[in-house]
Amino acid sequence: MKKHAPLFVLHLLLFTFISNAQVKKPNILFIAVDDLRPELGAYGNKMVKTPNIDRLAKMSTVFASNYCQQAVCGPTRASIMTGMRPDYTKIWDLKTQMRDMNPDIVTLPQYLISQGYNTIGGGKIYHPSSAIKKIDPVSWNLPYLEQKPSDYANGLGAPANRQYQKPENKALFAVKKERVAKDNDDEEPTTIKGPSSECIDVPDNAYEDGVLALQVKEQLIKMAKDTKPYFMAVGFHKPHLPFVAPKKYWDLYNREDMQLATFREHANNAPEIAYHKSGELRNYIDIPAFATFNQPGNHVYLKEEKQKELIHGYMAAVSYTDAQIGILLNTLDSLGTLNNTIIVLWGDHGWHLGDHDLWEKHTNLENATRAPLIIAAPGLKAGKSVSLSEHVDIFPTICDLANVGVPTHLQGKSLKPVMQNNKASVKDFSVSQYPRKLSKEDMKKFGTESNKIMGYSMRTEKYRYTIWVNDFTTADVFNDKKIYAQEMYDYSKDPLEKENIFSAPSYAKAAQDMHQKMLSFFASQVKK
Repeated sequence: MKKHAPLFVLHLLLFTFISNAQVKKPNILFIAVDDLRPELGAYGNKMVKTPNIDRLAKMSTVFASNYCQQAVCGPTRASIMTGMRPDYTKIWDLKTQMRDMNPDIVTLPQYLISQGYNTIGGGKIYHPSSAIKKIDPVSWNLPYLEQKPSDYANGLGAPANRQYQKPENKALFAVKKERVAKDNDDEEPTTIKGPSSECIDVPDNAYEDGVLALQVKEQLIKMAKDTKPYFMAVGFHKPHLPFVAPKKYWDLYNREDMQLATFREHANNAPEIAYHKSGELRNYIDIPAFATFNQPGNHVYLKEEKQKELIHGYMAAVSYTDAQIGILLNTLDSLGTLNNTIIVLWGDHGWHLGDHDLWEKHTNLENATRAPLIIAAPGLKAGKSVSLSEHVDIFPTICDLANVGVPTHLQGKSLKPVMQNNKASVKDFSVSQYPRKLSKEDMKKFGTESNKIMGYSMRTEKYRYTIWVNDFTTADVFNDKKIYAQEMYDYSKDPLEKENIFSAPSYAKAAQDMHQKMLSFFASQVKK
């Protein structure tokens, strides 16, 4: 027997080697796109030109009813990267640092390192103010990709303010001008802004996203030679304001073809707190000449010519980013790994393009909270699902697809069952939220000493119910005396959110049902 032992051991080692090779973890390409609406070819938009995202969609599950946790960069990205809702991360703004609130919180790439992955990032993954050194270094075990002025095309150097290449726009930033950040619920800059758009005939790598795509291409080729699986996170900045893109992407569209939002008013019977004054947009130097600010309420009233320019610019920026995504897909294809890689593409939230007289995000309405999510995984058929999903579901889904075990503390659910059967569902609703601040006059009228309001919005297949609550988060026990305002919209009859029907007699039962669902959600979030 003993003389056969070495042969047995050899067979055992050979079996173990083969088994390990067979279960090699898949690589993961994780693509973030800033301010991307689900207005893409894959989502039924026939005007916008996104051939590369559409190509990815044909090998993926397209989640048509996906919603973010909060429609602004810092909080929503913290939720995606940790699988936890804003009331857990305590990131509700663009100032708070994630690890100041939760020093030991575990991020997706950080967890994957513990599961044998190399993790590396480039571009905007976290919002810079929410993460240590802008990138959360413990999330990565390979050096984060950085850009140098020499990386940019034709000796142009780095864009001014990380955005502009036109000489006249660069001149605006020859002398740095500081400004005081405003303390409100809109995204406000700490440095002066340039114009809201730029069109110039330059190569793609004249701007940051074009450089990033080439850096990632090089990195993918390098990592393909490594036996260790990788998680490559790529954060594209466009179509975030300002809408800058090389001229060839502007030329894909005709300005006269740009369609203004169908409904550009506030909803009937809606509370004013549901809206904002488009403060992020108003900080760009060319906007005041086209806007009217002296009207009551949260309005901007942009002239139609400027609206068309912004819509045109947004589409050009989307097509520009789509081309960079094409570089990544082509790289995987050339390496022979395109069909054997988990690819996740997400927009951090939606974007208002003039609907409700709103621009940017910063609301609980459909166009701000609905965001694209496209996931491809080896062995799973392509398809489209209208089942509800949320950004907190991305973390557990990737873990499930990569067979690394799903951490039990995560607040989202794996979407793998939906990818296996597009008619399946893993949840009955999605929840978003957005904070506001009451004026002193409104505080007095409501009888409160706190100016803090949080709006929680629950989206079901048919309805959206939003409750605005004073001095409350889901860490607290709910008290109905704190209710400031309520909204409800019936998307089966009113997809443009024209009428707040919460108090309509014909919707009394539905409104009560949605209210109770929200209270149950609140109760489920309170830490025992």
